[in-house]
Amino acid sequence: MIYFAVLALAVGLGLPLAVIGGAAAQGRAAASALDGMARQPEAIGKIQTAMILGLAFIESLVIFTFVFLFLLKSQLPADANAVVEALKSIGTK
Repeated sequence: MIYFAVLALAVGLGLPLAVIGGAAAQGRAAASALDGMARQPEAIGKIQTAMILGLAFIESLVIFTFVFLFLLKSQLPADANAVVEALKSIGTK
């Protein structure tokens, strides 16, 4: 039962944490790239290519987390009461 409770918490909290982390990383990468472009306008092409590649890698990690958590969700029992009971049993131990 503890397995289902932990799985439910992972599914419920995993994707939001991945999205928040990915958004923060993308914002920082874009800000750094724009700062570099402003300082060295002659290197805009190289910086832009590196930025787009980095953003694609960051976004792929968030998409991978989404798919992984979608697969984990399929492992949860169909009865929601089983998950609630598992969560209650954690609090009583």
